[in-house]
Amino acid sequence: MATLKDIAERAGVSLATVSRVLNYDNTLSVSDETRKKVIEIAQQLNYKSMRQRSSRPQPERTKIGLVYWYSQEQELADPYYMSIRLGVEKESFERKIDLVKMFKNADYQMDDWVDGLDGIIAVGKYSEGDIEQFKSMAGNIVLVDYTPSDTYDSIVVDFRKAMIQLLEYLIEQDHNQIGFIGGREFVRGDLPLKDERETTFYEFLKLRDMYIPEYVWTGNFTSEDGYKLMAEALKKPGRPSAFVVANDSMAIGALRALHEAGVKVPDEISLVSFNDIATSRFLQPSLTTVKVHTEFMGEAAVELLMEQIESKRTISKKVVVPFEIEIRESSGPVNIKITEKNAPGC
Repeated sequence: MATLKDIAERAGVSLATVSRVLNYDNTLSVSDETRKKVIEIAQQLNYKSMRQRSSRPQPERTKIGLVYWYSQEQELADPYYMSIRLGVEKESFERKIDLVKMFKNADYQMDDWVDGLDGIIAVGKYSEGDIEQFKSMAGNIVLVDYTPSDTYDSIVVDFRKAMIQLLEYLIEQDHNQIGFIGGREFVRGDLPLKDERETTFYEFLKLRDMYIPEYVWTGNFTSEDGYKLMAEALKKPGRPSAFVVANDSMAIGALRALHEAGVKVPDEISLVSFNDIATSRFLQPSLTTVKVHTEFMGEAAVELLMEQIESKRTISKKVVVPFEIEIRESSGPVNIKITEKNAPGC
């Protein structure tokens, strides 16, 4: 029978770290990669806690499929979905649920893993055809971070409300020239998806005659594109006094571009973002960002799927996970002198 020591040796961490990870200690300061490694090794070794060993044996274990929107390489570049996945894996492990995992870009057919599934959790964005295929594999399905219709159970964040609050905060700081750096996502290769953050940015500022089309840059949701797009923005003769960036990974790249260009944050440009990944508070300057409870989203998806399986209900549910705005060092009041200097035509 596997022990904590076995897991610690394989993961290359201390016994205390393994114990705290498997007991879901939220005060533990370790990277998402380390937490992921400990949980996956525990699953591989079929480790059982004292509580699990003393509980009565179940006649049959629930088996669910977990479909990933990102490939493993993409996940490393953007920890948002990795954190959701860790939440799914932790909750499944705690509930003794058999979890079958598959990345979107895996080289094997879905038929290889669909036998006997009680339900599916699909993390990310999928076409209607994809979702119908998942539905045919298992009658119960929960979508995470996506809600194409009211037909399916889903776990989402109200990004529209979060964007409005961010923009209201910047306007309260006297910013009236605000830029946006975001990304594009696609299903089935070439079908673009609407990004609620970008749409809300446009609608909110347009109603106030503050929207400037030249102050919007989009690419991929990666640090590399955040860096590239900010570098492009800085080449313009006039530039915003503040930027809203669609996620923290892009914001990290944007901060690097600003640093290399000698632009002081927030004295010359304020920067705000989304997600509050683990490194956001340790950046220099620390990042003002919308805290999204990604790991909780994964846990809630397992709870919702199990409730769906056990209740056999036919009416769908949508769970909207709350958020908070973490005000840190990367944003502040507008510097009027610098804003006038960088205004278009100056």
